[in-house]
Amino acid sequence: MRLTRYFMPTLKETPSEAQVVSHRLMLRAGMIRQASAGIYSWLPLGFKVLENIDRIVREEQDAMGCQQVLMPTIQSADLWRASGRYDDYGPEMLRITDRHDRDMLYGPTNEEQITEIFAGSVKSYRDLPQLLYHIQWKFRDEVRPRFGVMRGREFLMKDAYSFDISKDEARRSYNKFFVSYLRTYERLGLKAIPMAADTGPIGGDMSHEFLIVADTGESEIACHKDFLGMNLGADIDYDDNLQPIVDNFTAKYAATDDKRDEAAEAALGDDLVVARGIEVGHIFNFGTKYSEPLGAKVSGPDGEEVLVEMGSYGIGVSRLVAAVIEASHDDNGIIWPESVAPFHVGLINLKAGDADCDKACDDIYKTLKDQGIDVLYDDRETRAGAKFADMDLIGLPWQLIIGPRGLKNGVVELKNRKGGEREELSLEAALSRLTA
Repeated sequence: MRLTRYFMPTLKETPSEAQVVSHRLMLRAGMIRQASAGIYSWLPLGFKVLENIDRIVREEQDAMGCQQVLMPTIQSADLWRASGRYDDYGPEMLRITDRHDRDMLYGPTNEEQITEIFAGSVKSYRDLPQLLYHIQWKFRDEVRPRFGVMRGREFLMKDAYSFDISKDEARRSYNKFFVSYLRTYERLGLKAIPMAADTGPIGGDMSHEFLIVADTGESEIACHKDFLGMNLGADIDYDDNLQPIVDNFTAKYAATDDKRDEAAEAALGDDLVVARGIEVGHIFNFGTKYSEPLGAKVSGPDGEEVLVEMGSYGIGVSRLVAAVIEASHDDNGIIWPESVAPFHVGLINLKAGDADCDKACDDIYKTLKDQGIDVLYDDRETRAGAKFADMDLIGLPWQLIIGPRGLKNGVVELKNRKGGEREELSLEAALSRLTA
């Protein structure tokens, strides 16, 4: 994409309403614009990142055998009354009435909707387990929306649901999601720490939050220092027993501010890390909390009807855009991990209008595109300093810099945004590096 044709309304000054790094940089980089309190429009640069994160989340759900559906944003209040949550959920729920005076709501989550679908479709234990997910916009009427898309009222969320014949099988499904989440965050370049958590209004008796360490985190966390270096490692076979992997990640101490244990922390001594954390995922096992009131039963092996055991598993896809920025930035702007970057390369023409520079950049632009490399070509007739500042602000992994002096000497300049290293090398070597 040529920058002269790309809609990327960057800002030089930081908007006064932006309180955290991700909000400031998303506004300045032209990724989002506020429509109303806690509700944002996603502009081309931001939407590309959102789509990349959406893709990774989707791929990891598919890899574990979860099947995608799409449920409506508007739900019937009758379903929520049947589960007992309509009055319990609170003012965060946006309640509406249609022209026929039927009570409806803009879904903050989908336990009731998916349970109704399951109850009307699956009748035998032979059809279990069922793992279903969707990625849909949600709305929760936060009393004080803040921090941009980090805590907005409208947000894009992946929520998944498991249906099993027994508690043991439900645990197997829970473990699959637990491991899948760790894989997802690793692909996003994030270090996520799983922590035992309260179930809140969703309910249940087993729950984990996944938090990343960031100075602007919403809550204080405490954990064993080993968590900061833990990785899944080898490829995962989801048909294996995953309990040992889960146990490895839950055996060490980790707690959010409302679950901290002073004695346990004192025993850790120098191995204790206290930091701020951002929640990027939450998983729940809640047994028959929804299957019982909504009639989700199957015929068991002995012919008797059995209430299915359920779980739900959420990832805030739009929140992850902000979380990645909070975890990866510097004073000059965003530093995107390659897996989610809106473009892989920023091609900078230092002297747009110069015949030699224009031809060289046009040729490089075509070559990169032909190689399947997503490139943003800064072909604007503006000063070099502005081009460098914008490229650092939007945080593309690589900057390929073409100028008249370098062309005369047969070299170009390649900059790695993360490390900051700049080196002069031949065009062939630079292209080889970028297409490797």
